[in-house]
Amino acid sequence: MAKKVVATLKKEGGVSYAKVIRAVKSEKTGAYTFREEMVPSPLVQETLKK
Repeated sequence: MAKKVVATLKKEGGVSYAKVIRAVKSEKTGAYTFREEMVPSPLVQETLKK
């Protein structure tokens, strides 16, 4: 099961961003690595669907 962590980062007077962290399985070794992305808060659900 993929790890889904979302931390909200607020910015006054601008767009708020969220940090999305996902576990991604390597095809070569089978080990999991973590991918971090900064996305605007309204797009968090779309990013997690990928």
